[in-house]
Amino acid sequence: MSRSKGGKKNRQYHYNKINIGDKGKEVVESINDNSLVVKQFRTYAAELDDKHDRYERIVKISRDIIIESKRIIFLLHTIDKESKQESILHESKVRLQTVAQNLFKCIALELENQHAYQYLNAYRAGLEEYIEAITFYQYLHKGDVEHWTELEKILTYTISEKSENKTLSTLITPYEFILGIADLTGELMRNCINNLATGDIGSCYQTCNFVRNMYKGFLGFTSISNREINGKLYTLKQSVQKMENVCYTIKVRGSEIPKHILVDVATKDYTQNNEEYLKY
Repeated sequence: MSRSKGGKKNRQYHYNKINIGDKGKEVVESINDNSLVVKQFRTYAAELDDKHDRYERIVKISRDIIIESKRIIFLLHTIDKESKQESILHESKVRLQTVAQNLFKCIALELENQHAYQYLNAYRAGLEEYIEAITFYQYLHKGDVEHWTELEKILTYTISEKSENKTLSTLITPYEFILGIADLTGELMRNCINNLATGDIGSCYQTCNFVRNMYKGFLGFTSISNREINGKLYTLKQSVQKMENVCYTIKVRGSEIPKHILVDVATKDYTQNNEEYLKY
């Protein structure tokens, strides 16, 4: 009984669905193509299709930016000798300029005469990764990070068209720059560990103080931050603690531990202390 009733309901549903489709088909065939309402809606459809296509193109460019930025960061981590430092920094600078002049310029062209904030999420991940890469380069090159307005100048372009110059730019907000800076601290922590492994003890203290000052700056606006910044702040705190433990190990036990195993002792002490802290 139940099976036959179910079959009957399915047949009835299928029958009604066909009727609705036939009715809709009749309505579509009776539409007047010269109607102002129809023309207006087709204009809206074309605008939406153009917006979606542009959004997808920007997403693809952003993926290329992410890939190249990660490769540049990995390249910067290979610095281990003074003789090798200048060549790596020069190569990283050239590749960063290439990303700005090619990929970000394509985004700027896509944003021309558009509401840039509508497409910000399309390239936001790539922008943050690029900020992380370029600020990491700036720190290794100068020992400091430039103001975010300098990055804005890098991603601003002057294009000559019909004997006239026009200025295009990729939208950058302080919020995206802050998120990129927060990710930078993780790279600085890894750089500190790498320097300890190569015996460059002096730079460990310098990097630790730099990241500690950044952490103080982040604490200044914690009350108005959102969940995303709070998550990055938690990771930043862990990076500071790990670097401080490295500096503590160097200062207290550096003379009694061989340099080639000093990094293993420092990271091991941090892991043990962190596990004991999580128990409570």
